[in-house]
Amino acid sequence: MQNGEQSSESSSEDGGSSELATLAIVPLSAENANASSQGASDRPTVISNTNNAIPRITKNSLAHRSGQLYSRKGVHPFARLDLTLVSLPFTQDHFPGEQMKQFLTTLALFSILVSLPSAVVFGQTNDKAEAKLRAKALKIHKSVITLDTHNDISTSNFTDTRNYTQDLDTQVNIPKMRKGGLDVSWMVVYTGQGPLTEDGYTAAYKNAIDKFDAIHRLVEKYAPNEIGLALTSNDVRRLSKEGKLVAMIGVENGYPIGTDLNRIKEFADRGARYMSLAHNGHSQLADSNTGEADGVWLNNGLSDLGKKAIAELNKWGIMVDLSHPSKQSNLQAIALSKAPVIASHSGARALCDHSRNLDDEQLEAIRKNGGVVQAVAFRSYVSKEKSALRSEKMNALMAELAAKEGFKMLSRADIFKLPEAEREAYFTKYQAFRAKNAPIIRERLKDVAPDVNVQDFVNHIDYLVKKIGIDHVGISSDFDGGGGVEGWDSAAETFNVTLELVRRGYTKKQIEKLWSGNLLRVLDEVQKVAREIQAADRKAGK
Repeated sequence: MQNGEQSSESSSEDGGSSELATLAIVPLSAENANASSQGASDRPTVISNTNNAIPRITKNSLAHRSGQLYSRKGVHPFARLDLTLVSLPFTQDHFPGEQMKQFLTTLALFSILVSLPSAVVFGQTNDKAEAKLRAKALKIHKSVITLDTHNDISTSNFTDTRNYTQDLDTQVNIPKMRKGGLDVSWMVVYTGQGPLTEDGYTAAYKNAIDKFDAIHRLVEKYAPNEIGLALTSNDVRRLSKEGKLVAMIGVENGYPIGTDLNRIKEFADRGARYMSLAHNGHSQLADSNTGEADGVWLNNGLSDLGKKAIAELNKWGIMVDLSHPSKQSNLQAIALSKAPVIASHSGARALCDHSRNLDDEQLEAIRKNGGVVQAVAFRSYVSKEKSALRSEKMNALMAELAAKEGFKMLSRADIFKLPEAEREAYFTKYQAFRAKNAPIIRERLKDVAPDVNVQDFVNHIDYLVKKIGIDHVGISSDFDGGGGVEGWDSAAETFNVTLELVRRGYTKKQIEKLWSGNLLRVLDEVQKVAREIQAADRKAGK
């Protein structure tokens, strides 16, 4: 016994014989754990009294003092606790006979319970919170109509032997839409820009008709019981209630109409419900965003024919699409249009400085027009920095893998120089090659070049909502045309977008607007304006 220590016998109030046990409960921090392993005796106690004497536990005081375990030192109820028996005086009158054994047994069981690792307790808590959040998101996802305004197609995937009823290597098809809960796919009649000649227009028109026909084959021949073509918002809702998926048609690049504006009505009759006037390269209708690269412009915005095309699009109920044309083209189109416009797949330029994205001036003009911007999950339009690094590393890795397999890699510029049929064939082979090697790519690049992901994409949605309001923002992917981000790299992963929106606090009503409500509202307004124009023309005898 050292100087200053108090004898346990002398501390006994009744002087009777005693056994020794002490209860000390402390949070098991790294420091305390280390002290414990070294046999330290200065570990702080939670139960204490004013004169620092170790308190006596009686039958009546145990429950009372257990209420103090978490209060004296502010111990979190989920913190890991270390229960240790040290010297606590008690006498036979406190726990005589069998009660002594029962007390120690209870104490030992209690020590096991409260000594569960905090990682397990917190892990279980976090797992429960995550499960609750996912359940909420899934409920919302199933209850709203999810609509993606831009999915490219290859006519080679719309044949009797190979089509969207199969789970192809494409990012969009019926099985993937079902798996991810994507209800509506806007299938795109895309035509690459070619020469502004009669031969060029003829070839472009043929390409467009091939794609219109392919989409009709899907909904009328290959899968009429699985997917239907919608021409109005009511069609979308009707088909969804029937349990069917929905196809809609957009036209990317007005090049195929040539100089014949009557083809706009023809395209409307074939099911087109939006059209852009240019793609990459200036068209006969409008300048492209690509003019920023060299400062060379053809029309200084819209051509005279392009201005007339805006009027025809308004008349026949086709939404004017601002994705791809130049800023001047877009501002002129907004000023001329009698109906709201859309950007079917564009991001916020303030977040990613790419000519394909919309700056704040264009965003504000769209807001005032009543239109909607469909934020796009295209890596290089979402994050230039991450995408550039990823592309650099991935191109090197893909070249390595391609060399091993004998697959010839082409640059994006070289791909778009190919004739339409060859370009589609290359994309089909490339998608299969990339899908096959996706696990290798993810593993090799995950640390050296993190991918652009769903969080980065939803940052654009956040920005757009704050800048122009929840009523003017929607969602698109550009799947099968270069689009997709980690977490939403095919229709099968569509739920992840809803999940991220829920994480950020968006309500069911807001998510419904983002996924389809806003776009369908614009479609309704465009078709209403069309009816009014047609009625006025009939009245005027036109």
